[in-house]
Amino acid sequence: MLAWASAQIHCQFHASENRVALPPSDGSKHDVQAENETVFVPNRGERGQCILSTPPKILFCDLRLDPGESKSYSYCETLPVDGPPSFRGQSVKYVYKLTIGCQRVNSPIKLLRVPFRVLVLHGLKDYQFPQDEAVAPSNPFLEEEEGLKKDSRLADLATELLMVATSRRSLHLYNISNTRGKVGTFCIFKTVYKIGEDVIGTFSFSEGDIPCLQFSVSLQTEESIQEEFQRRRGQPVSFTVHARHQESCLHTAQSSFSLPIPLSSTPGFTTNIVSLKWRLHFEFVTSGESAGTCLVRGSQSEAVTWTGVEQMEVDTFSWDLPIKVLPTNPILASYVSQYSSTNSITI
Repeated sequence: MLAWASAQIHCQFHASENRVALPPSDGSKHDVQAENETVFVPNRGERGQCILSTPPKILFCDLRLDPGESKSYSYCETLPVDGPPSFRGQSVKYVYKLTIGCQRVNSPIKLLRVPFRVLVLHGLKDYQFPQDEAVAPSNPFLEEEEGLKKDSRLADLATELLMVATSRRSLHLYNISNTRGKVGTFCIFKTVYKIGEDVIGTFSFSEGDIPCLQFSVSLQTEESIQEEFQRRRGQPVSFTVHARHQESCLHTAQSSFSLPIPLSSTPGFTTNIVSLKWRLHFEFVTSGESAGTCLVRGSQSEAVTWTGVEQMEVDTFSWDLPIKVLPTNPILASYVSQYSSTNSITI
């Protein structure tokens, strides 16, 4: 005999006490479930603050099951469009969970929490669908079907907007130089990507005045806390490296790199507390000598040996190129989840 079962979605916000100064949260904190309490509190006992929650929906009441009998129920909910994406950073975390609460008669409430991932694409909230179905008959009994059709069109629209935004290509050329002169040229065909894509760029050192000995490219995210929530004034931002390419390029005319954007990463976003941005971080090691960098050692015999110099004066400098990373199709993003999606609870 089950008294009731209910479901609700909520987003928990976690912040590092050493980096983020948050105002005190309103409301009382529930850590334990009373034995005789029948109130459904999905985030009971959870760390952090509940910044978003959907209205609870009752799955059933007064359900009696015979031995061996089973019944199934479906649950459907629409998430608010102004919520943050799922994110696990160094300073803050946004975690979404579906909580199922169930209670037997004269027994405490049992909670089952199922974490899931949320991707947010900005710009869909204010989109107006064209009135291309004005000739369709008006039927009040078709409201639910029309709503499902609109949700399907919204998903198709999001996919189309992502394809349009990330398929635009235009040549971007950047001259790489330091105080001594020109090192080379960097070429990239687009600066807007979606997670799962590869960031591809090429270098040309043939027209450089200063020889480049080595370069490295890192795909990084920059996590910065808004000024009013910083624990210390002017505290540094946090960087996370997702992919890196390093290559020795002495006497190399052209070179290239390809850095994959992990499907498990979070696209760039901004909330009232934190901002996440993507960038390419370049580091170059150049020679401080204008003469050749190799020595030739000969002997009286016909054999000639080429050896490198033992010491060399070098200069290093870095450069950051901001890029934009958008979400991808949720079906592709779900490929990184290899664990089973079945969860159970013992009542």
